[in-house]
Amino acid sequence: MSTTPAEKPKYGYLLGHVLRFGRLLRTMGVDVSLSQMIDLVEALRFVPITERRDFYYTARALLVTRREDIPVFDQAFALFWRVAGDGDVPADASRTHLRRARLPTQDISAQVGEGEDDTLLVEHFMTYSPLEVLRHKDFAEMTWEEIQEAKRAIAALEWKLGMRRTRRYRRAPKGRLHLRRILRDNLRYGGEPVCLAYRTRVCQPRPLVVLCDISGSMERYTRMLLHFVHALSHGLKEVNVEAFVFGTRLTRITHHLRHRDVDESLDEVSRAVEDWAGGTRIGEAIKTFNFHWARRVLGRGAVVLIISDGWDRGNVDLLRREMARLQRSAYRLIWLNPLLGSENYQPIQQGMSAALPYVDDFLPVHNLASLEQLAEVLSSIGQTRPERKQRVKGVNHA
Repeated sequence: MSTTPAEKPKYGYLLGHVLRFGRLLRTMGVDVSLSQMIDLVEALRFVPITERRDFYYTARALLVTRREDIPVFDQAFALFWRVAGDGDVPADASRTHLRRARLPTQDISAQVGEGEDDTLLVEHFMTYSPLEVLRHKDFAEMTWEEIQEAKRAIAALEWKLGMRRTRRYRRAPKGRLHLRRILRDNLRYGGEPVCLAYRTRVCQPRPLVVLCDISGSMERYTRMLLHFVHALSHGLKEVNVEAFVFGTRLTRITHHLRHRDVDESLDEVSRAVEDWAGGTRIGEAIKTFNFHWARRVLGRGAVVLIISDGWDRGNVDLLRREMARLQRSAYRLIWLNPLLGSENYQPIQQGMSAALPYVDDFLPVHNLASLEQLAEVLSSIGQTRPERKQRVKGVNHA
């Protein structure tokens, strides 16, 4: 039946759905050929898509050629052809298995809805997965359920820090000539350099120091950001991570974060910190760090993260002076501000204005996407000292 350009074909989107479903299967590792997709399209002439169970078994019979691909197919089918309630799909293809699937961050999905003639039609739309929507939602606006999901996502983030060259060397198949070893190994041949030996510099990850603001103005973000600090402490393998919190005073919490259970660690932190959700004296806190801790924890090219909204009730000149001192001691100084995620935010607070000239990177830390951006920045830190110039980087707002 022909249709006019303004008329919507009854099943016009079905072919596109089927092809996108095949693309999802290939993304998830199922070997699906073009001829198999053509066979499925032909089979749909005899198996209506409204019969969900029949459509499932038809697609599985035509697209799956290996027994081990059946669980992956079930996951893809439940994701792509999802509706409100999957009672028509076999239990092994239910959505309860989806959490074990390794899916791309942005997925193409379809939903079955009711048409004007009360028959089920497939209506295509582009959408983000629930986790993708959650990635761009501000921590302060999340519901309790979303916060629990965000905590799991933070714990699953992979972190790595830029490497630094040490003064030590190790043997290597190529690199600089190891003259001492060449002479020692070739003494048996009369001292002639018959066998060559090489060495290369040993590289190690840089230490990381985190200073987190727990004052009253940060109360909406404090708990979630401490989850982030805990994830950093346990996620950066072979990296020495030192953690501090500050309000009106500085408190070292590295030892309190040793527990694998994040809630146990944070309960211990809350008992140890006396100025939780109080005022803010950033300059005094950084001065305490510079004079009592910097010499111990800022060696070997350490990277420093300061997490604060910049609201400060202390001495601005002191903050400016101590920030300059801290920048000279740190290999890289990064300031994370949750307010930077707002489109209308301007760093006009007196504390933030005083600190910015001494910050190497000014980044948001208000949602999961901003944490992923931070992970990229940390992993890209090179072996040359950064140019001391303040740069503002943001993420796309959604």
